[in-house]
Amino acid sequence: MKYRVEQDSLGKIEVPEEALYGAQTQRALDNFPVSGLRMPRPFIRALGLIKACAAITNGKLNQLDPEIAEVISKIALQVSAGEYDDAFPVDIFQTGSGTSTNMNINEVIATLSSKQLSRPVHPNDEVNRGQSSNDVIPSAINISLVLQLQEGLLPAVRHLQESIDKRASATQDVIKIGRTHLMDGMPLTLAQELSGWSSQIGHCFESLTETLPRLYQLAQGGTAVGTGVNTDPDFARIFAIELSSLTGFPFEPTPSFFEALSFQGSSVELSGKLKLLAVALMKIANDLRWMNSGPLAGLAEIELQALQPGSSIMPGKVNPVIAESAAMVAAQVIGNDTVVTVAGQSGNFQLNVMLPVIAWNLLQSVELLTNTCNLLADKAISTFKICDQNIARQLKSNPILATALAPLLGYEKAAEIAKRAYAERRPVVDVAEELTDLSRHELEKLLDPLKLV
Repeated sequence: MKYRVEQDSLGKIEVPEEALYGAQTQRALDNFPVSGLRMPRPFIRALGLIKACAAITNGKLNQLDPEIAEVISKIALQVSAGEYDDAFPVDIFQTGSGTSTNMNINEVIATLSSKQLSRPVHPNDEVNRGQSSNDVIPSAINISLVLQLQEGLLPAVRHLQESIDKRASATQDVIKIGRTHLMDGMPLTLAQELSGWSSQIGHCFESLTETLPRLYQLAQGGTAVGTGVNTDPDFARIFAIELSSLTGFPFEPTPSFFEALSFQGSSVELSGKLKLLAVALMKIANDLRWMNSGPLAGLAEIELQALQPGSSIMPGKVNPVIAESAAMVAAQVIGNDTVVTVAGQSGNFQLNVMLPVIAWNLLQSVELLTNTCNLLADKAISTFKICDQNIARQLKSNPILATALAPLLGYEKAAEIAKRAYAERRPVVDVAEELTDLSRHELEKLLDPLKLV
């Protein structure tokens, strides 16, 4: 490999000849060969938007030459669109402020701008003008999360709820045995069961949207410690206007730069709500797995879509793979929440020093949950078949129906009927007819599952 020599405040360093980045990025690559994990695409997208809006803002405030501001903003938007993703190799486990990633994008934009202008563009003095890693990286976290929530996760959650509601409306006449403690319980309709799923997903949607107002508030303009040193007093306001115009979302300066730089409260809040969604998906996934269990020795109430062979040794076996995938995603998101919680505690004085790992875990959780909601909706909820005969058989002969007799006969008598029905594997109505003075007609009326739901 051929190298060129670059220089920063620490001295000279060799950089691959064709690399768009410079000395500080190379030092980060040398210093942090930790995981091979790079900052995710949505984060680079947000950084590009920040650099573009910062350049436009500095141009309007006469802090940058208009021609330079225009070129920087143009190239920054190309970076945001993903045209130079290979130029961002810095590991997520780096300096806690994310300075290495901020300088990575500054150097890439400076290199490309220099080529276009045929004159040097400085990564700090011009691309990073009026900015600090300490306000850029927290802002990029918020911006990337807003975009991923609004464009991905929230539509996916809504799609999942609508899919559940659609199946519920078509299953109002399907009466099945309920279960508590995994044991037979009183009957309910499949629609009623699905309504519980819909409600929990709806609450998750509401909870996620409640976080958006805090995410719209940006640290940009606070610079190094929150005082706004080395930036124009109007920078934060104009920057937010430019960013809102580009994205269509109502970003604004934070009421407190000191909080925004040092405390990742909105990130921890969102992480908890992502965990809530993960827990809801785990419940739905496990219900689907139980209801699908069988086909002969399980509950076999539904039949999930056959998507792939389920065993390398047992021919004909098919597994509930989408539900299993969803359960694993839920476990991962719950683990990511622990990382974000610990990282959120690392605000030391005027700066949180675990920003890259907060960004990576939150964006991974959002991506996983987005894909999983869509998969559950399209390949599980919308496509499962109802095993009507199995459901009817379980319901008809189930002694738990004796519960309906308790108000009339008392708990002890109803329990006697249920136990005898269990022991003799007979319908409750037959046993109750023998052990009570109630007529067959009256018993059938009392034990009608349709009236019990």
